[in-house]
Amino acid sequence: MPIPVIDFSKLNGEERATTMAQIANGCEEWGFFQLVNHGIPVDLLERVKKLSSECYKIEREEEFFKNSTPVKRLKELVDTKNGDKLENIDWEDVFLISDDYEWPQKTPGFRETMMEYRSELKKLAEKLMEVMDENLGIPKGYIKKALNGGNNEKAFFGTKVSHYPACPHPEMVTGLRAHTDAGGIILLFQDDEVDGLEILKDGKWIDVQPLANSIVINTGDQIEVLSNGRYKSVWHRVNAKSNGTRRSIASFYNPSYNATIAPTPQLVEEENPTVNQLGYPKFAFGDYMSIYTEQKFLPKEPRFQAVRAV
Repeated sequence: MPIPVIDFSKLNGEERATTMAQIANGCEEWGFFQLVNHGIPVDLLERVKKLSSECYKIEREEEFFKNSTPVKRLKELVDTKNGDKLENIDWEDVFLISDDYEWPQKTPGFRETMMEYRSELKKLAEKLMEVMDENLGIPKGYIKKALNGGNNEKAFFGTKVSHYPACPHPEMVTGLRAHTDAGGIILLFQDDEVDGLEILKDGKWIDVQPLANSIVINTGDQIEVLSNGRYKSVWHRVNAKSNGTRRSIASFYNPSYNATIAPTPQLVEEENPTVNQLGYPKFAFGDYMSIYTEQKFLPKEPRFQAVRAV
């Protein structure tokens, strides 16, 4: 069962209504979908692929296999020959980039290309927010304004550059443990050859199929709250693989830490003013992140309950 693939260019033509409905379905029934013809130039995506792989090879790979905790712990487990699986660790090399973060220094062109890519991706995220606003029947710009809340603050737009190296014992470790994403909208540029990403749909794990030059979209916990549960954040995981290194570049359009997040008033049932007392709380995103950091791989519902008490 493949996740939905949506031609984003058709928003601007005769098939706009159909495309809007497809995006609504992707948000409401799946929480994950892939966009093609999204407006990000193919040549830019090809440069991102090339330079991300070079960065990993030049600056990351040797250190991962020589000194990383996952490699050391997997070797120890293999040596015990007891058939167990590694817990509480991921077979992942990862670093985060943002405009004001320190960038990799040894890969020519990496920063310039990634800044160009991030600029294009941020514009795509904001277009998607407007589509979500329209589909939800709330004022245009509402979601963007909510994520950019706080005094003189802006939403955080970060990019997580991950590689999941070929694993000699993929049955003994997880690439990335199952979780939902804490923030707003996530835009993923994943490997188009090595698979491994799965989502939980109707109680079953299904593949997010590799598709060249697509952008995978998923909604995080804050979109679930803003939509009053119409758009759910979805459990997903990455399996370790032995057939190659999987590239995964996930960008997060997250609220500012002082942004106040709560269900959009128009989406709370007016005829029953008590409905949200047992539903989603109102909270500062920074408070939520303090809880999420400790509970990322646990069920999300207790996080909402815990932040209510802050």
